[in-house]
Amino acid sequence: MIESHSLSKRYGAKTAVDDVSFTVQPGIVTGFLGPNGAGKSTTMRMIVGLDRPSAGTVTVNGKRYAEHRSPLREVGVLLDAKAVHSGRSAYNHLLAMAATHGIPKTRVKEVIGMTGLDAVAGKRVGGFSLGMGQRLGIAAAMLGDPHTLILDEPVNGLDPEGVLWVRSFLRHLAAEGRTVLLSSHLMSEMALTADHLIVLGRGRVVADASVSDVVAGASKQTVRVRSPHADRLAAALSGDDTTVRRIDAGFLEVVGASAGQIGDLAAELGVAVHELTPVTASLEDAYLQLTETHVEYRTAADFHELELSR
Repeated sequence: MIESHSLSKRYGAKTAVDDVSFTVQPGIVTGFLGPNGAGKSTTMRMIVGLDRPSAGTVTVNGKRYAEHRSPLREVGVLLDAKAVHSGRSAYNHLLAMAATHGIPKTRVKEVIGMTGLDAVAGKRVGGFSLGMGQRLGIAAAMLGDPHTLILDEPVNGLDPEGVLWVRSFLRHLAAEGRTVLLSSHLMSEMALTADHLIVLGRGRVVADASVSDVVAGASKQTVRVRSPHADRLAAALSGDDTTVRRIDAGFLEVVGASAGQIGDLAAELGVAVHELTPVTASLEDAYLQLTETHVEYRTAADFHELELSR
C-alpha cells in the first residue's frame, strides 16, 4: 500500500505538487494520470525517496522508502528505462542490482525469462530498442519479487504483443494482492488495465475514483438518433435541458434526453425512428473533460478549441 498525506514539493517559487493525499490499495491496478507538468513524475520520485517533500509524508507499506532495509524486495520501480549503463549486458545489469540485496542468480534468470529477454540477455543494453529497454526496466522492477510496483509509461515503445503482455502481467500481479501504480498517457490502454484512477492537474488531485465512476461522472447523457423526419423531431426535442446537434441529413445527436424519452416523444408525434443509440463516453473523453482547465502547456490550436467549447 502507498499512502500520501498532504504531500507537497516546491522548487523555488514553483509548486510542482500541492497538498496531495491519496492511497494506492493492494489487489487492484491504480492508474496515475495527468497532463505534462501535472506533478506525476515528481510524486513518484518522492514515493521512492529520489526527491524530498517540501511538506507532508508518503509511505510504502507503512514506512518511508528510505526506512526499508531491502527496498528492492518491497518496491519495484520503473521511472526511466534508459537509466542503465549502456556498456553492460542485460544479465550483468540485473546481476549487479541483485548483488546489492543478496538476491540469487536464479532470480535474475527468472525475471529475464519472465520478460522475454532470453535471446538478448548477453547483449549490451546500449544496443537495445526502446521496447527491449522497457522489458529490462520491468525485469529490474520485479527482481526483488516486491509487493509494490511503481511503473511510469511501461508500454512506451512496445509492440502490440508486448502491450498485451504488460496488461495481462500487471493484472495478474494485482490479482495476487500486490499494489500496482501505473502511469501512462495511453487512455485506451489505461481503460483496459486499470481498476482505479488518481488524476493530477497542476499539482493537485482532481479525481480519485474507480475507472467506471470517473467515466460516469464526466459523461453527459447522449443519444444518436436517425429518422426520416429528423427536423421535426429536433424541433420538438430542443429545450433548456436538451441540446440537439445535426450530424447529417436525418441524423441527430441529442444531449440531455434518454433513448426512452426520445422514443416516446417520436411515438407521440407519429415520427418514424430508425435508430436510437445511447453513446457512452470513453475514458479519454472523461480525462480531457477533467483536465481541460489544468493543462499547463498548450498550442495555439488548443487555445482556439478551448475558447470554442466555452
